[in-house]
Amino acid sequence: MKSSTEQHVSSGMVNAAQLRAARVWLLMSQDDVAAEAGLTRQTIARLEQDTSAAQERTLRDVRRVFEARGVQFLFRDGVGVGIHAERTD
Repeated sequence: MKSSTEQHVSSGMVNAAQLRAARVWLLMSQDDVAAEAGLTRQTIARLEQDTSAAQERTLRDVRRVFEARGVQFLFRDGVGVGIHAERTD
């Protein structure tokens, strides 16, 4: 039986706090993320403020940038609760 506090990786929609945390942890600028995701820096800034109006494709593209660098997004009941990452530098 699973604990009610158990966290799961990759089953949910990322939120603004998770995106900011991943970017900061990886020592990336908003410009870096935007360039790799094929978006503008303004889009990344907006996503880091609030993802409620973000298009699914946009979130997916940004999420892939972070996951390619080893970031795992943690969810509880489909709600983003944090990230897991290890620095390799």
